Amino acid sequence: MSDLFKRYCKILTLKDDPELIKQYKNVHGINNAWPEITQGMKDVGIIDMEIYIHGNILFMIMDTTADFDHEKVMTKLALKPRQREWESYVSRFQNTSADANAGSKWMLMERVYEMDQETEFKPLSGQIKKRL
Repeated sequence: MSDLFKRYCKILTLKDDPELIKQYKNVHGINNAWPEITQGMKDVGIIDMEIYIHGNILFMIMDTTADFDHEKVMTKLALKPRQREWESYVSRFQNTSADANAGSKWMLMERVYEMDQETEFKPLSGQIKKRL
């Protein structure tokens, strides 16, 4: 296994409804995400993913293989079994349409600061990181 990986940070806005936000958090709770979705992400090179919430704003950290091509892989992910069904299912919580895929509704963020930063990265390229 390589010591290098890419990191992407993304943001998405939920509908500003406390009940829907509660339901969204439950859908993503321990052992609640559909196993086919998690496995599909692993199959395309997503090593780890974390989603944080503040109010109705979601922040995602997505770590991938070092050779990850964001546009190609997100297109491939959208074709995985049950992926479209999952995206439609969770869209009821999100400020997006039911037919939007993960690649189009999660917006890539630009990094503006990193401790001991030596290189700049464009959001679509991902940030190369080394495992500690």
